[in-house]
Amino acid sequence: MTLRITPFFDSFSSTLSYVLDLGDGAPCAIIDPVLDYDPKAGRTSTDSARKLISHVQRHRLQLHWIIETHAHADHLSAAPFIQQQLGGKTVIGKHITTVQRTFAGIYHLPGLPTDGSQFDVLLGEGEQIELGGVRIEAMHVPGHTPADTAWHVHAPAGEADLVFVGDTLFAPDGGTARCDFPGGSASQLYHSVHRLLALPDDTRLFLCHNYADGVADNPAAYCEHTVAEQRRSNKHVRDGISEEEFVTMRTARDATLDMPQLILPAVQVNIRAGALPEPEDNGTRYLKIPLDVL
Repeated sequence: MTLRITPFFDSFSSTLSYVLDLGDGAPCAIIDPVLDYDPKAGRTSTDSARKLISHVQRHRLQLHWIIETHAHADHLSAAPFIQQQLGGKTVIGKHITTVQRTFAGIYHLPGLPTDGSQFDVLLGEGEQIELGGVRIEAMHVPGHTPADTAWHVHAPAGEADLVFVGDTLFAPDGGTARCDFPGGSASQLYHSVHRLLALPDDTRLFLCHNYADGVADNPAAYCEHTVAEQRRSNKHVRDGISEEEFVTMRTARDATLDMPQLILPAVQVNIRAGALPEPEDNGTRYLKIPLDVL
């Protein structure tokens, strides 16, 4: 039994999505799927999601899980569309409830359930799901947001474990994610990263984003690094960088960054597990844009 990881890249948001499976005809999981969104027109489309669906169908895979690493601020989740086409259950870390409570206030959504019930499965630290006998374990890695969860896949004997790290780590030349969103913490991120970097050196860390040129042409060449590579070369958290140094750097850098282009539409959708707002009485769906808040 060998794990197969197939990356897909959305150029607009520089997001890497994945299909994880155990071979043709086997169970699979999809991690961090993207719903295409044109902010100029307010129009959604499903081209990116259909690439994942086509891959699943072409290899006769059985979709068991649609896994989110966090409530993304840079893209809308395609989980509901994929679930309609292929089935499967949505999974996220249980601390999504903290993010829901925060943003229900920002968007003034008094009717929004903030118990995580929009998702099928909520997992806390150390809790697990299975994929064809392979264990996938939740690692709570707050910092970028309070609810970020990395997914530790315990590989079959003879293979290195792998972790889908979400926005906790970028490629070594990209460093780490920002921590200035509501509930973010540079200090927490430092400790979360070092939990990941305490894993065995050959552990494969799969990224959620890569902003380098060339990723679209060959996502597989840009989607992963080992723990050893990150400890040796990551410009923000390589060995020898202290927590104080990291927090000072991260805080100063975050103060210079613009908000992500899609944060306002994305977060209000993603805290609903990717569900779009219900149509109003004219048949049109509307997103809310809070003014002078972020």
